[in-house]
Amino acid sequence: MAYFFEEPSHTFDEYLLVPGYTGPDCIPANVSLKTPVVRYNKKAGEECPLSMNIPMTSAVMQAVSDDKLAVALAKEGGISFIYGSQTIENQAAMVARVKAYKAGFVSSDTNIRPDQSIKELVEAIERTGHSTVAVTEDGTENGKLVGIITDRDFRLSHCADDAKVSDYMTPLSSLVMAEEGITLEEANDIIWKKKVNQLPVVDKNGRLLSFVFRKDAASHEEHPNELLDKQKRYIVGAGINTRDYMDRVPALLAAGVDVMTLDSSEGFTEWQRRALHDIHEKWPEAKIGAGNVVDADGFNFLAEAGADFVKIGIGGGSICITREQKGIGRGQATATIEVAKARDAYYEKTGIYIPICSDGGIVYDHHVTLALAMGADFVMLGRYFARFDESPTNKLIVNGNYVKEYWGEGSNRARNWQRYDLGGKKGMAFEEGVDSYVPYAGSLHDNVNLTISKVIHAMCNCGVTNIPDLQKNAKITLVSAASLREGGAHDVIVKNTVKAN
Repeated sequence: MAYFFEEPSHTFDEYLLVPGYTGPDCIPANVSLKTPVVRYNKKAGEECPLSMNIPMTSAVMQAVSDDKLAVALAKEGGISFIYGSQTIENQAAMVARVKAYKAGFVSSDTNIRPDQSIKELVEAIERTGHSTVAVTEDGTENGKLVGIITDRDFRLSHCADDAKVSDYMTPLSSLVMAEEGITLEEANDIIWKKKVNQLPVVDKNGRLLSFVFRKDAASHEEHPNELLDKQKRYIVGAGINTRDYMDRVPALLAAGVDVMTLDSSEGFTEWQRRALHDIHEKWPEAKIGAGNVVDADGFNFLAEAGADFVKIGIGGGSICITREQKGIGRGQATATIEVAKARDAYYEKTGIYIPICSDGGIVYDHHVTLALAMGADFVMLGRYFARFDESPTNKLIVNGNYVKEYWGEGSNRARNWQRYDLGGKKGMAFEEGVDSYVPYAGSLHDNVNLTISKVIHAMCNCGVTNIPDLQKNAKITLVSAASLREGGAHDVIVKNTVKAN
């Protein structure tokens, strides 16, 4: 006879946090949202090799996570997992662009020769998005520097057809430069003192090594939580599958990826076990998450298989129809609670802490706090990030409102059947996601800061200043349908809904 769970599964919307004592030190300025991303031996006193400054990651989706959004989210302290339903070369190129975007000392991969045409320069700027281009004798990345040219140095409409880069560039003699060995702090001091926008760094032979940009120093002040590696490059993740991982993983590692995750609607499978084994055997330092699972059995399976973190959730995403198509899944809150208990038991038994990620089912900002209180170390969001300027989809006007396109990886539009095919007959695939719109919400920076502010203030109301204490001390209650109604504006006429005649 089948096993029946005695309790129904619940969603985040069915719970509320009950306040705890807020002490004098429990203020927003003292709250830390730093959270581990990958497994580590916590009992032995190890430090987690990869952590985030905010507990938010973006979903492995075509409509969400490309290199532009990855940079924007890393600036805020989170990690984007660039979608894997594309060619290996394209995905690796996206990762490489994130790693090259800002490093304090930025490599210049758009260099050009002085004898090349302005039209060739424009093509390079459009191709890479870099508005400042180094001019080297041979046009190579580390060639001998002879000048700099930016998109503000010329007007294409006023340039002759045969105009050369050398006609418009700032020559070497007029450049402010720094020599190899300079520190980032010293470089920034020169930038501000000399009032320049960029500072090329060269070796003793005049060969270009890197750039330091004024905008990067300003960006750091605006984004104090930005997530950087030891070389001060942005942290970035990527999604992989159980088919071509032996080819995809080395390309992503070569591009500089920091962490990867197996991307599947269901992770309690032999295919994920094999992939984790093969990847860790060939590339022991690679960090690989796995999932998705919804119970203790699924977590323990992936933990023993070597997953560096485990994703939770089946069918809870706003564009996911796995539950109605296959009758598979579980309420996201219940799944998070049970997997968190399994994670804690595994830690007590082994000393190894394996972070868990609640993926899906988050509709409102307060659901993030609930997920963390229920044991999640971080959350993964799709619809949330799809609404922003930085997501890769089109911004449209539908029924008089601005929207952005948003589709599931299991939809026909994504054509990503590698995530679901279990070896059945061809032509028998079916959709597990829909093609939709989401309301346009503006910039990622503004929205993430608002969400994080709500999480921080809720934590203060619970009397805690960090995520581990929230997980340990939070008080959570189930709510009735009547209390849900009571929790919103009710029995009044809200002013902004009244239209003037």
